[in-house]
Amino acid sequence: MAILVRLDKKLYERRMTLTELAARVDITVANLSILKTGKAKAIRFSTLEAICVALDCQPGDLLEFHADADGRVAAGTDDGDDA
Repeated sequence: MAILVRLDKKLYERRMTLTELAARVDITVANLSILKTGKAKAIRFSTLEAICVALDCQPGDLLEFHADADGRVAAGTDDGDDA
């Protein structure tokens, strides 16, 4: 996956549990767990905003981009090149 979710790192820094974050953001623990483990395919901006407010952070603190070893976007992702 080209986008890595660093929610676990930020939760650790804030000394907050996933259950506590779920209550603050009004999202199920199951959905936050999917996000935390990197299995989510998308996230709404409103959800990202709520998480950032609860954790007092920026989106870049939670999301990290990694290209493949050859510098290309991982297979199966949309690189925006429709040609």
